[in-house]
Amino acid sequence: MVDHTELIQNEVFLAFASYATIVLSKMMFLSLVTGFYRMTRKAFVNPEDCAVFGKGEEVKKYLWTDNRVERARRAHLNDLENIVPFLGIGLLYSLSGPDLSTALLHFRLFLGARIYHTIAYLIPLPQPNRALAFYIGYGVTLSMAYRLLKSKLYL
Repeated sequence: MVDHTELIQNEVFLAFASYATIVLSKMMFLSLVTGFYRMTRKAFVNPEDCAVFGKGEEVKKYLWTDNRVERARRAHLNDLENIVPFLGIGLLYSLSGPDLSTALLHFRLFLGARIYHTIAYLIPLPQPNRALAFYIGYGVTLSMAYRLLKSKLYL
């Protein structure tokens, strides 16, 4: 079992914890962006969400799909699909004893790719901007998984 003081002294783990916190905060921010767009554009998908704007048939005019809301929602969904694997693999990778500079490169590339992906999704920027950001982040996670499997796990 790992002693907690060892984790606090592990620079790679501390770096991972820092970058994981930033990327999770960014993902949480997208929830707020989606809610903001829903409220300001009055674009809801559930009748109970529109109850404050009216009753009965009046509610139906607020049940519609808005492009900005959908873009923010899809960006958030894409974060969920990519950040969760990064957290799991990144945690194992950070505990496997990699070189600090290599680990920082992985973490920084992933964070930069996810931030750029969100910007490219919300503005929107033309392709291949979003695709490149996606593949860089995905590649970083695959790289950490490969290094972990190659060096530390028994298969």
